[in-house]
Amino acid sequence: MANTRLGDKIQEADWKKEKHAPVIECPDKVKAGEIFEVTVGLGKEIAHPNTTEHHISYITLFFHPEGKPFSHQVGHFEFSAHGESTTGPNEGPVYTHHQVTTSLKIDGPGILHALALCNIHGLWESSKEIAVD
Repeated sequence: MANTRLGDKIQEADWKKEKHAPVIECPDKVKAGEIFEVTVGLGKEIAHPNTTEHHISYITLFFHPEGKPFSHQVGHFEFSAHGESTTGPNEGPVYTHHQVTTSLKIDGPGILHALALCNIHGLWESSKEIAVD
């Protein structure tokens, strides 16, 4: 079976032109060992639907330290309310918005990677380099 690696299934695009690409927002440079916030969401330029039929299921954030062989999972954030109801799709009382803000600290520079899963269009990745003073 050709092309069976998960990594081959992850899609990338410029979030300004593609509603499925995660948007990572944080400072470009932080101080070593100081806590800072990172917000990851979708649909900053082009709105992504948030319906029972078409939604973002989760966002996972990773940090890959410069010069190190492995990435580290910062957090996995599931969105489980998409307007489902016993009366039918999009009839429910709550919709989870596909955006998360978390806090972290790092000791050295690296790359933040975000993965987002659309229930229809699959996995999407974005990344952002982060420098350290």
